[in-house]
Amino acid sequence: MAESGPGTSSALTITALAAGFVMASLDTTVVNVAGASIQDHLHTTLTQLTWIIDGYILTFAALLLLAGGVANRLGSRRVYEAGMAVFFVASLSCAVAPNADILIAARLVQGVGAALFMPSSLALLVHSFPEQRRRTRMLGLWSAIVATSAGLGPPIGGTMVSAFGWRSIFLINLPIGVIGMALTRRYVAPINGHPVRLAVPGHLLSIIVLAALSFTLIEGPRLGWDSPLVVGATALAIAAAALLTARERHTANPVLPWTLFTNPRYRGANLIGFLFNFALYGGIFMLGLFFQHARGASSFQAGLELLPMTIFFPIANVVYSKISGHYSNGQLLTAFLILAAVATLPLVTISHNTPYWAIAVGVGAANIGAGVISPGMTAVLVDVAGPENANVSGSVLNANRQIGSLVGIAAIGVVLASAPNWYTGAALSFLIIGLSYLIGALCAWRLLLVPERQENQTPIPAGHRTDHQSHPSCPPAGRHAYLER
Repeated sequence: MAESGPGTSSALTITALAAGFVMASLDTTVVNVAGASIQDHLHTTLTQLTWIIDGYILTFAALLLLAGGVANRLGSRRVYEAGMAVFFVASLSCAVAPNADILIAARLVQGVGAALFMPSSLALLVHSFPEQRRRTRMLGLWSAIVATSAGLGPPIGGTMVSAFGWRSIFLINLPIGVIGMALTRRYVAPINGHPVRLAVPGHLLSIIVLAALSFTLIEGPRLGWDSPLVVGATALAIAAAALLTARERHTANPVLPWTLFTNPRYRGANLIGFLFNFALYGGIFMLGLFFQHARGASSFQAGLELLPMTIFFPIANVVYSKISGHYSNGQLLTAFLILAAVATLPLVTISHNTPYWAIAVGVGAANIGAGVISPGMTAVLVDVAGPENANVSGSVLNANRQIGSLVGIAAIGVVLASAPNWYTGAALSFLIIGLSYLIGALCAWRLLLVPERQENQTPIPAGHRTDHQSHPSCPPAGRHAYLER
């Protein structure tokens, strides 16, 4: 086992730990561009396509917190490698799937793999670079790699689909997985596990809630909202949510750190995380289909048309690191969520006569805001939680954001299935997305900006401050984006 050192070994360590995150980021975006091709070749319905995209996010979101506990118990490197192996096999299964049902099943398994390696990746990175200054540089590099892969996902997907067919978007994971597993074994030191009591009943209830809610939203348009199956799934989701709430209030081993939710800034960061992913990934899902079905674009063209809208992710991450020292996160989140809303809402007038550049400018401007919002809300959450709760808080935010993506894609799928045509569906989608950003801005103002001003006006004893300056062991603001792209 080679220890991580300066130069080449450090780069290889980062490459090993970024490999899983890159695959997960790519698979969240490239499938949207391949959606129309999958529909044509596998003769899938919009409902099945929504399952293909959301099935991955469902198991990913549902198991993320549990997987973090499993990693603590069994050892982070062991769970990271297991997750990479599961993701590898599932990706191969996706690539050879003969029909939509097999593809949906393989995507569910992909989500399991992603849930296993995501929380482990952070723990391994922190363990591999114990010196704070060096770790901060490595975290920044890791974040840049992940943000770039997410931003380039649509054009990469479009190019792969056009050149090699839709199955190639899953085959691209295979060399990444092999390289990641080989480098992890060679350059990443293991972390010993320790006894952790897993809140299995709570996790099972949360899985039931998400699965039942997904079934309701995705199958509702097809089966009918008064269908016994849909009504039953809705009732099951409500009952499981009630049981989960009751258990969390009285158990000594909760799924979530509820004491942290007493802080309005912590609540605000999580609410914004849900709304942000709801809007962002719901929009990417809609646009990938809209450009191909309504505008007649090929997969390659759709990928290129999405590039001006997603390339701002890594650029805006850099912008955030430059301006975060001059403005509070409450100010930045309020301002950029308003920007995203103002840029999106005019697109509710979209029609056959709307030029491409107008769509690109509107969505691109919103995504400039998105690139600042993502690290900003992560910084708020980590600052409030403090170093001792940073990892669990990061896992909570990641899971919450994935749930936002899950619900956002399902909700936009309902809109598209119910609309009489693609332009009406796009207009309604932009309305929902813009309102989500606007509600997020209200949350940022009320739950982040107001408390920040109150804290600045009230003397706070040393040792009780929640900003990043009071936690020397925490990276500076603007460098918490590693917890989630």
